[in-house]
Amino acid sequence: MTARLPVETGAQVARVAERLGFRLHRQAGSHAVYYRERDKARVVIPVHAGKSPKPKTLAGILDGLGVDPQTFGDLR
Repeated sequence: MTARLPVETGAQVARVAERLGFRLHRQAGSHAVYYRERDKARVVIPVHAGKSPKPKTLAGILDGLGVDPQTFGDLR
């Protein structure tokens, strides 16, 4: 059985991305682009004040980060 997606704000997701080695590359409005040099991975995280990304968006972000919901929960 798969783990349920967590309900997190964009800022909390960005903190986990940084723990995984991603660094803020640039930000345009409320969308932050994080980049990891070692494998050239890139992920876009919507950072809307106090709002959580939609479930499908969060699933795509977690896929881009290369983690499953359980691992993401452990990194929070």
